[in-house]
Amino acid sequence: MLVFQSVVLGLLLGGLYALLAAGLTLYFGIMRVVMIAHSAFLILAAYLAWWTNDRLGIDPLLSMVVTVPLFFGAGVLLQRGLLSRLRPATLTMMSVLITFAIALIIEGLLGYAFTGTQRRIQLGYGTASFELFGARVAVVKLIAFGLAVVSLACLYVLMKRTQFGWALRATIQHPDAARLVGIDTERTAGFGFGLGLATAAVGGTALSLDTTIYPSLHWHWIGPLMAIIVVGGLGSVPGAAAAALVLGLAQSLLQIPMGATWAQTVFYVALFATLAVRPQGFFGGRLAQRF
Repeated sequence: MLVFQSVVLGLLLGGLYALLAAGLTLYFGIMRVVMIAHSAFLILAAYLAWWTNDRLGIDPLLSMVVTVPLFFGAGVLLQRGLLSRLRPATLTMMSVLITFAIALIIEGLLGYAFTGTQRRIQLGYGTASFELFGARVAVVKLIAFGLAVVSLACLYVLMKRTQFGWALRATIQHPDAARLVGIDTERTAGFGFGLGLATAAVGGTALSLDTTIYPSLHWHWIGPLMAIIVVGGLGSVPGAAAAALVLGLAQSLLQIPMGATWAQTVFYVALFATLAVRPQGFFGGRLAQRF
């Protein structure tokens, strides 16, 4: 029964990881940008969800009505106003430095505004749970998983069934060919970057439902999220989702013999194994063709 409980929790956790990593994959796929600040934006969204609940009494899920378009606009401005001005030859390296600085700025502003005190959203359904085939499932974890599924499904439909999605996929796969057929790759890349930060708004809100937050928490997430997109295949959203589910499940199962702290090493073991054996990722190639 303990193993089954861990499997259920691992799948729920993997779904959340898939949502948190989706934007990070889009940034690299669109512009080859390593967005170190993505996890800082996740924590910023979590703080906004906490603040609207604590000060205004608004459910965190409703706060996304504001944070999603706000983060989308911030992503467009960041790409068009700053990252698009970098030289292609040094883009990846410079993006690490610039987004690292942005992460520090966000952490500093959160520390100034909210201090380093740990915060946690107090919800009426925060401790609610139910039994599923003998396993206890927390309602907030199921809600977070549901947000991940809905968000990733919407992203899939957007990429596969809309004109913008076709243009974005063309920009990711063959930017020069996309320009030749008349696609405004700069505008498309800006909107794609905004889409990545919009997923951070949803992910941060989902994270806030069951996580104690503090300004420097984003450093905890950089390693696991980077491992997910490398194992999944850089630039492949479906690959990242598959890797997130596998690693979330592995982490949950390893907590039984190793404990919660040591179980997190699965991300770094998987990262180093991927770089050594299959640098292009284990899931990206075949799954990316379906996206």
